[in-house]
Amino acid sequence: MAELRENRYGKTGIRLMKVTRKDGVHTVREWTVRVLLEGDFADVHLTGNNAMVLPTDTMKNTVYARANVSTAESMETFAGELVDFLLQRNPQVSAIEVSIDSAMWKRLRVDGAEHPNCFMHGSGEVQIATLRRTRTGEEVLTCGLRDLVILKTAKSAFEGYIQDDLTTLKETADRLLGTSVSASWQYARIVADGAATRTRNAVREAMLKAFAEHDSRSVQQTLFAMAAAALESVPVLTEITLVMPNMHNILVNLEPLGQSNANEIFMPIADPSGYIEARVTRA
Repeated sequence: MAELRENRYGKTGIRLMKVTRKDGVHTVREWTVRVLLEGDFADVHLTGNNAMVLPTDTMKNTVYARANVSTAESMETFAGELVDFLLQRNPQVSAIEVSIDSAMWKRLRVDGAEHPNCFMHGSGEVQIATLRRTRTGEEVLTCGLRDLVILKTAKSAFEGYIQDDLTTLKETADRLLGTSVSASWQYARIVADGAATRTRNAVREAMLKAFAEHDSRSVQQTLFAMAAAALESVPVLTEITLVMPNMHNILVNLEPLGQSNANEIFMPIADPSGYIEARVTRA
């Protein structure tokens, strides 16, 4: 006999490009939104009765309609506005989760100056925010980023590890360290709209600074240094989780070609890669 347990539904992949025009200077935000509802939806699963179901197409329209009247500057604030609006209009809903991904756009520079209304796509980095709030007011805000690809060509080594009869990897005191960072963190309290973007940027810059300056003995050690720097730089953070695959660059053996390789010619490989993950909290 089957029994319905937890369930939720919603709309994903809602693409939104919003242009804000002020005094001749434009700002663009490209967001991809997912809305998920939890609540009294047993009948639709068990009997096919749709009386309690808000169509997912309506959720899509809600995102566009609220974006049109919203003055929110951050994903976090806009997510909160969507949650409040949908909870108010849907008494059958007990909790709502809104997730937003933000693409990177940078202002174009022309003759050394930032252009007021032309932009270029930045890296493949995606910034993320997820807010879940219940009708009783309990909420969890998780922010982060993914696909932040970074590389250092110095101050990186890997030595002193276990070597057995299956080990072929050679120790090195000078290697390339490349990774694609995914990070998620939580705040001790909800960050106000004006401070949300500044706080996010502070976390990101602290991690990048630590990556650049750290004398790495392993990806694990560098990951912890980046996490610790973020916690130290932004007091409102309670914890941070980092995923940092080791994107290998293999030193090419040029001796069969009659050449030496002064640690300059490498072959990037996508897979397999190392996978390092850790959650770091305040002591």
